Amino acid sequence: MSLLEDFKWRHAVKAFDPNHKVSQQNIDAIVEAARLAPTSSGLQPFSIVVIENQKVKEKLVEGALNPDCMKECSHVLVFAGWDNYTPERIDMMYDLTTDVRDLPQGRFSRYTDILKSSFSKKTEEENFVHISQQTYLGLGFALAQAANLKIDSCPIGGFDRKVVDEVLELHKYNLKSVVLMYVGIADVERDWVGKMEKARRATEDFVIEIK
Repeated sequence: MSLLEDFKWRHAVKAFDPNHKVSQQNIDAIVEAARLAPTSSGLQPFSIVVIENQKVKEKLVEGALNPDCMKECSHVLVFAGWDNYTPERIDMMYDLTTDVRDLPQGRFSRYTDILKSSFSKKTEEENFVHISQQTYLGLGFALAQAANLKIDSCPIGGFDRKVVDEVLELHKYNLKSVVLMYVGIADVERDWVGKMEKARRATEDFVIEIK
């Protein structure tokens, strides 16, 4: 099946079967897809918290708009962005890049100096908006991989970030939650969206061609 067919198959699941778990192999593949996602300047400014523990999910319910999905899905993936760009984080990523590519340390110093200067002129809030945009790229890749594996999922942007951040103690990692992804097996009886046709704008209304 082609990737486009996978996308036609997937939908934002509204009810999960709590009696079915997604294999660790498939969870690892979904997370790996997010890890391989492109990000601005290759900074990869986010991490993923993978939650299977039921007690932790129960604690997160307070911040969920759909508590049943939070409780009943197999895994909750929390995409958490850096709380800010810092010179140390930028150097960390470019030191990694030069090591992996067998290049001398400082090979990209001119470019990293530009990055540091640019981010230093912005507020923490402005930088976090940019970080969040990069994090959503990872979510997109994770959703695509889940669809390819025929694993049900649902992206969640509407949740209480304060609750999630506090329960997971993300401040210890200098992270803040950006978006969630529920992963599991749909309960076909209760998943009302699964019974409906996918609704998308027609291609001619969606695409603006400039030739």
